[in-house]
Amino acid sequence: MPPTSASAYNSAWLASQSPAIQARFLAGLSKAEAEVLAHDWAFWARPQQLPPPGFDWQGWLVLAGRGFGKTRAGAEWVRMEVEAGRARRIALVGATAADARQVMIEGESGLLAVSPPGHRPLWEPSKRLLTWPNGAVATAFSAERPGQLRGPQHDLAWADELCKWRDADAWDQLLLGLRLGTAPRWLATTTPRPVPLIKDLLKDPQVRITRGSTFDNWANLAPAFLAEVVRRYQGTRLGRQELHAEVVDDVPGALWTRALLDRQRVAAPAETCLRIVVGVDPAVGTTGEDEGAETGIVVAGRRADGTLAVIEDLSCRLPPTGWARRAIDAYHRHQADRLVAEVNQGGDLVESLVRALDPGVAYRGLRATRGKAVRAEPVAALYEQGQVFHGPGLAALEDQMCRFTTQGPDGLCDRVDALVWVLTDLAAGPQPSVPRLRRL
Repeated sequence: MPPTSASAYNSAWLASQSPAIQARFLAGLSKAEAEVLAHDWAFWARPQQLPPPGFDWQGWLVLAGRGFGKTRAGAEWVRMEVEAGRARRIALVGATAADARQVMIEGESGLLAVSPPGHRPLWEPSKRLLTWPNGAVATAFSAERPGQLRGPQHDLAWADELCKWRDADAWDQLLLGLRLGTAPRWLATTTPRPVPLIKDLLKDPQVRITRGSTFDNWANLAPAFLAEVVRRYQGTRLGRQELHAEVVDDVPGALWTRALLDRQRVAAPAETCLRIVVGVDPAVGTTGEDEGAETGIVVAGRRADGTLAVIEDLSCRLPPTGWARRAIDAYHRHQADRLVAEVNQGGDLVESLVRALDPGVAYRGLRATRGKAVRAEPVAALYEQGQVFHGPGLAALEDQMCRFTTQGPDGLCDRVDALVWVLTDLAAGPQPSVPRLRRL
């Protein structure tokens, strides 16, 4: 029998009914009921997209694959709390300022898109501020600038793509500011990586965990996308992480482990380096941002005590002039001593690009004569000897490192290749004994 009210049912129930019952249900709604139903998230959401029941929890961690609907779940939760009057001061924290704005606020599943016309907040980009008609406000923050979170107080927080955050201090600052109201709470939506923060949250009894895969949302994803990701990633470690949202830890036989990398971290490596080099592993055939291969760009240096430090990973999918400019910019920003690049694929093209864009760059081409694994093993040995340290913000590079075995890489390894080139050059090069002089 068809229902007389939408409130006791959800979209899954409606989809399971015959076309006749579906038609009767929709025809029985008044115009006002239809407008309310259009923005009734409890009706349209899948169960995994709804918040945990009750109020006896402090945090909600949504670990889900690409395309699951994490952003929609986050935006709808914030909207729900605002409209219920439980949230008055909200922090919206993205991995970058662009992520916070373009995904969490302005995106097709962001806060502006999910809000009913009569309850849509006013967005002031210059102030990073959303203001709802009931007076609630939300401020957008970038995890790249944790200092922004020092001082402001909130009663609700939504952190998106937590595993992409380059600076773990941003999470600490967010929690320290979550102190308004009687029960401040947070939501973190992310595709998982086996980083220490996620492992800690998974053990926290005050955190409710929601897991989901890409295929939970198959009905709302393009068939071509599903066919391609299944073909390319199903059955791989990357697929387990990015599609099925598994926290995939170390690969047996990997040259690097998470525990090893976690032991050797420094807060500001560039400040302690006497010599800095930019390493490039070019994807010469890449013509745009949608290609599979990346150009590896890694900045590293030699410290006063002789140890090496990895400072920054700027790897990207850009056309040749794009990645060359990015590498040259890093060279000048870090006042590097040299830019080194692998030239097996591009030959003189890499040097020609660099010289055309900036003739003053100190450049050295490197040619591989051995396989990737053989080249990487001496560098891995330096790590085991405690000779290499990592700065913050290297999660994507470390993911590749922990999938790189003695048999070679498990997936793309452009970032690792650039790392190997730059650390090999630093290990073999001169060891300065005086502080670096700034170029004027």
